[in-house]
Amino acid sequence: MTHDSAHTTGTQGAGSEGPRRLTTREAAEHLGVKPETVYAYVSRGQLTSRRAPGGRGSTFDATEVDALARRTGRREPSPSGVGDLVFRTGITLIEPDRYFFRGVDATELARHHGYEEVAEWIWTGELRPGIRFTAARESLAAARRTAASMPRHSSATDRLRAAVAAAASADPLRFDLSPDGVLNSARNLIPTLVGALPAAGSGAAGGSGSDDGAEPDGSLAARLWPKLSGRPADASALAVLDTALALLADHDLAASTLAVRVAASTHANPYAVVSAGLGVLEGPLHGAASGPAHRMLAEVVDRGGAAPVVADHLRAGRRVPGLGHRLYKGEDPRAVELFSLLDGIPQAAPAVAAARDVAATTARHTPLHANVDLALAALSVAYGMPAETGETVFAVARTAGWIAHAMEEYTERPLRMRPSGQYTGPRAPQPLPAPKTASPEGGGPAN
Repeated sequence: MTHDSAHTTGTQGAGSEGPRRLTTREAAEHLGVKPETVYAYVSRGQLTSRRAPGGRGSTFDATEVDALARRTGRREPSPSGVGDLVFRTGITLIEPDRYFFRGVDATELARHHGYEEVAEWIWTGELRPGIRFTAARESLAAARRTAASMPRHSSATDRLRAAVAAAASADPLRFDLSPDGVLNSARNLIPTLVGALPAAGSGAAGGSGSDDGAEPDGSLAARLWPKLSGRPADASALAVLDTALALLADHDLAASTLAVRVAASTHANPYAVVSAGLGVLEGPLHGAASGPAHRMLAEVVDRGGAAPVVADHLRAGRRVPGLGHRLYKGEDPRAVELFSLLDGIPQAAPAVAAARDVAATTARHTPLHANVDLALAALSVAYGMPAETGETVFAVARTAGWIAHAMEEYTERPLRMRPSGQYTGPRAPQPLPAPKTASPEGGGPAN
């Protein structure tokens, strides 16, 4: 049903000049909910109903239904018949072959500006050439101590989650949700996350550096590099990392960003909403997807070709990692940009060749293109970085987008995301259950 037809098929009020009215079914379709939910809106005072002529069913003012749809962020159901949550956002637009940050082609932006400049653009719509984010001494010291105290086997993402909590506890102004307050928190948090990570090859525990609050100079990418690789970075390598961070800064409503917006709708502080995003990022189908791509690519390099590695994945019924993206019909523009930079680095040639071999081999069976996970894997394999590198880069980069979405959500009606569950339990009411008695084997009294 289209927006217009929802109005024209509804029942008119008394007289031809009365307000347009919708049936219960039409109101439910327009809101993207079940008819039962429409009546729940009535009981909560969010909608008013009127008995339909003849006394059969209820009708609803179309204008009031429209207003509720805007407040709740719901829309009419998609062609599949499933209602979707929709958020008004001015941050990222994704098209079938490219994406934009505040209307500017994101790959062009990343080509000419570093991560911190792109983050500022996403947050404020202003470019600030040469800006550098600096961690507050107290926050950085607390985050480093906390990350360094974790078990040696803890992953980088484990340490980032702990670092966020520690940095929050050291920032008494984190509850300031004004735009300036949130931006100050963001400019402090992102370099704190990088500063809390241990240096590559340090053995993790105790390797996060001193806790005196000292922080090296340079771009965020330059500060992140030694946390990912023990090899020195030249300008070309740093450019790839900086571009990767900028390209990954946001990607509309990915799963972690949706979690961030839910948290922000409760007016949770910026550190808390980033924690929500990091929690979802742990899933193997989201930020952690780059790890399998790294391991596969390293194996291809070792075995000298993609065919046996791809065959092993297909034989085991596993999808080949690093290929395909649900939002892009062709190539992932982020991967295209990163591979174009890696092509100019001789040291990356074996990893890039392996990645292209994987894509070409798999294309014999299914037309999938390389995605950003495969490009990150090529970078990490080329420079001897750990398999979790892509996840780490993703987490640091996407923090900028999470903050941007939180800032948008803070301006919306609080707690607007309250979907209704479809109860499938026992029919209510049920009798009060009898207490379970302990068996003699359990040491309890026997009946």
